[in-house]
Formats: sequence, C-alpha cells, structure tokens
Amino acid sequence: MLRVCVIGMGPIGNRHATLYLEDSLSELAGVCDIIKERADAAAARLGVPAFYDARTMLNALKPDLCSVTTGGYEYSSDHFEPTMQALEAGCHVLGEKPISNEIPKAEAMVASALEKGLCYAINLNHRFTPAAYQAKKWQDDGHIGHLLFVNMSMWIKNPAESSPYYMIKALNPHTVDIMRHFGGDIEAVQCFATRAPGRRIWTTAHFSMRYKNGAVAGLTASYDIERGHPMERCEVAGLKGRFVIDDMWREATLYLAGNPEKRVFTNPVFGGMRDFEDTFRNRIHKFLEEVTNGVAPDRIDGSGADGLAAQKVLQAAIDSLETESVVYVN
Repeated sequence: MLRVCVIGMGPIGNRHATLYLEDSLSELAGVCDIIKERADAAAARLGVPAFYDARTMLNALKPDLCSVTTGGYEYSSDHFEPTMQALEAGCHVLGEKPISNEIPKAEAMVASALEKGLCYAINLNHRFTPAAYQAKKWQDDGHIGHLLFVNMSMWIKNPAESSPYYMIKALNPHTVDIMRHFGGDIEAVQCFATRAPGRRIWTTAHFSMRYKNGAVAGLTASYDIERGHPMERCEVAGLKGRFVIDDMWREATLYLAGNPEKRVFTNPVFGGMRDFEDTFRNRIHKFLEEVTNGVAPDRIDGSGADGLAAQKVLQAAIDSLETESVVYVN
C-alpha cells in the first residue's frame, strides 16, 4: 500500500484526498496547504495530520506518492515548487493540469522526474473512462485505419476573468491530450479567438492543427456555453472507419466504412460511471496501479511528458493568435 500526501487543499485537492482515502492501494498520510484554515479543515474531515509547508510534511511523513493540486495565477503557477520538492524527497507525483503555463518550468519538472527515476503524471482524466478505453481499442484493433482527421470540441460556462489566454491554457490541456492520445504528436497550429459580449479575455477559440503523421484536426473550445447539455465531443476518422465519443464517458460510437451498421458503447445505468468525479477516481486508481506494479516512468499513462506536450501545443496556439500565423510546435 502506498503512503500518499496531498499538497493544496482547495476543492480539487479535497477530491484527490477523499479518493486516496477510499482506494485500497493507498493510505492517506497527510494534507498540506499554505492557508492554515484549509489544511486544518481537510485534516479534520479526513482524519490525518495537517501541514502548512510542503517540505515539512515531506520530511515528517516520507510519503511514497504526492498529489500536487495547488492553484495560483492561471490556476497553475503554484505547481512548480511543491512538485520539485516532492520529487527531491523521492516521491512519485500526480499533478493537476495544466502542468505549468511556463514551459521551462514544465520541462524542468519532467526532466527532474526522469533523472530521479520517479513516476510523474498529470490528471488528464478524460482519457481514463470506459468509453475512451473502448474507442482506443477500436483504433488499436485496426477499425480506424490510416488516420485522416480529428474533430474535438469542449465548452463550459466559466465567468472567471484571468489572463487574456486563461481559457486556452486552463480548459484545453484536456482537449489537446485527447487529440494527442488518439492522433499522435501535433506539429503545427493556427488559432482564431473571440470574446463573448461583456468578456475581457478570449473566451471562445478555434484551433486548426496538423499532426506529424499528416492528419489534420480541428478544436473548438469555449467558456461561454451553459453546462446543461453535452459539453464535449471527439471524432476520429480514418480510411477504415471513424468513432465519436460524447462527453468522453457517456457514449462511444463506431462507424465502419461501407457498413450501414454501427457499434455503440453506452455507459451502463448500473455499474457504470456515476458522474464526473469517477473520471478522477479512475485516473487516480490507474496511477496507483502503475506505481504499485513498478511501471517504468516513461511508460506512465497520462504522464508529465504528455502534459508538457499538450501545453506546448497551447503555447503555439497563443503565439499564433498573437501573430495571426501558423506556428510550429517546438
């Protein structure tokens, strides 16, 4: 059983901690937040000690694994220091997305984990659903064939006003990760964006992309649409067929070329995913399984390297928006 600590006890950190407490592969050892009241409240609820400094907690409890669920500017600026501290303490790390909106810091975290032989993953939870697993199996079984295009969309209502590129950076690690998960590395991006009435930041954007394998892709993302209906859709098409995933866990449908029949995977009413929190439950359990089973750091599903690759695509999109040009991903 892995001893686990959580650093950052906002709503997401509390969710991580609760799921570790419930999982048979982990023992929640402690929680930490620089805001004393948040750490104390979480500790009292969860029955573990509270700390107000990550390094102090790491030295005292010597956990095997840490979740880093801190926030900060653009909801990622506080990830770097506690992640590096946890890695220096010999902990495997599951970080929240975005990995970091500063690419050099993201690169440093990934490099540090690799150097120390530790598993570093990002909570790219949309790929850890039965529907996404089924779609990947269809692809691996050859039902899509040579990849032609990927269409992706995601939208939620988020009135927050942060940096001009907050929506691009904070919402789309998920979408770009799914696009890379099914399509491979992305090499070029062109981005267009607009602001809804009354908004000061870019709140809706469309990204045109090209994969290194030659396939093309489109992504539409928005912080302007209410959540009272499906909020996510992924379509992957090739010479042999295509699939569509609605909301990444509700339903996946396979359309085989030249066949009027279709295959449908539907989330079951009994025994299926109950709500969005289950995507966190699945993702956390997968990481615990991989660490427990000694999976090599470079084989981790939804790794820090995946989070870094997604953020590089988003930085290219921002550069494209600023220059009104096609930008190649470094």
